[in-house]
Amino acid sequence: MPLRLFSFSMLIGLGAVLGHLYLYRRLVRPLVRGRLPRLLAIGVLVLMTGVLGNRRTVLDLLPGSAEGLLTMAVYTWMGVALCLVIALLLTDAGRGLTALARRMRPRAPPAPPTPAPSPSVDEDRRRFLGQAVAGTAFVAGGGLAAYGSWRAFSPPLITEVAVRIPKLPKALDGLSIVQLTDIHVGHFIQRRYMDALVQQANALRPDLFAITGDLVDGDVASLGGHVSALAALKSRYGSYFVTGNHDYYSGDEEWSAFLESLGISVLRNRHVSIGDKGASFDLVGVDDWSGGRRRNKKGYDLELALAGRDSDRAAVLLAHQPANFKVAAERGVDLQISGHTHGGQLVPMTMLIGLAWEHSAGLYAHGDSNIYVSRGCGFWGPPMRVGSPPELVKLVLTA
Repeated sequence: MPLRLFSFSMLIGLGAVLGHLYLYRRLVRPLVRGRLPRLLAIGVLVLMTGVLGNRRTVLDLLPGSAEGLLTMAVYTWMGVALCLVIALLLTDAGRGLTALARRMRPRAPPAPPTPAPSPSVDEDRRRFLGQAVAGTAFVAGGGLAAYGSWRAFSPPLITEVAVRIPKLPKALDGLSIVQLTDIHVGHFIQRRYMDALVQQANALRPDLFAITGDLVDGDVASLGGHVSALAALKSRYGSYFVTGNHDYYSGDEEWSAFLESLGISVLRNRHVSIGDKGASFDLVGVDDWSGGRRRNKKGYDLELALAGRDSDRAAVLLAHQPANFKVAAERGVDLQISGHTHGGQLVPMTMLIGLAWEHSAGLYAHGDSNIYVSRGCGFWGPPMRVGSPPELVKLVLTA
């Protein structure tokens, strides 16, 4: 895939350089007057470019309290800057199209000559128009950022999808699974958000909860109190968790043990039977596709997770990343439930995420097998969502 030729950090660094250069040219130069204010604005843009391009190194050098404040400031600015750039690009595109339309109009007969305005009047007019356009884009970009922040912290939208599984016992027809994924509990998302999310999830009255990774961005000592809200999830067959890449970065073993202490079953490359002797199916869980490799640990192992399973039984696979789906389908998995992509989370990534993932958001089929990829319940990085609202997914299995 084209986007996989570059690391995510490289893309953020390149975007920070180009975006801040553009903001200087289109906002600072027309709006900021005076040598000192302009130098201060340039300094802020250069500082934020450096921090965004090397955020992990910078954050590791800071004490814990300062790290949290800087993380929130940097990611908030990342989102605001992106919204400003989008507003300016749309404004410039509109001006360009208007100018092109004017040039393509039939030319009218030449008007009688009029005295040309003095150079100073013409320069003042251009300066005023430039300031007006920049100011309008600044307001529009700020409004877009405010909307994105509201959307990110608002309750997720409910998505209910029926999925046909031919091998599902008829006695389990209508069994429902509510998926919680990509919550990213951390500096922004904490206990209040988690309590509301659990209440919303319980109101859907599912038979089973599937928590498909990227639950946290931080260690158990810092975030355990917020995550413990998940102990209040209530369903017939319980709650099940699989690791995401961010859970590996945050301590996969420690978090697995903590979640087990809350009564949440952790599926690390293994499967369990859901139902009773009369009617049941296999719930399969795998570790994250890439988190283990990046931490030099054991990770995704589909063969181990499926070992000893009767292939005639229905199987639902919990896997954080929407990777290896076609292989899983050919190995007898009827439904894969994934997240990871956030549906792009913010424009323009919402339009580019399909370049990185064949299955980026929604329901897809391969033969008789299906995969559902959720946009996620929370967010990562900028505390904003534009063009890809958070969702809480209820999957209804039909025989």
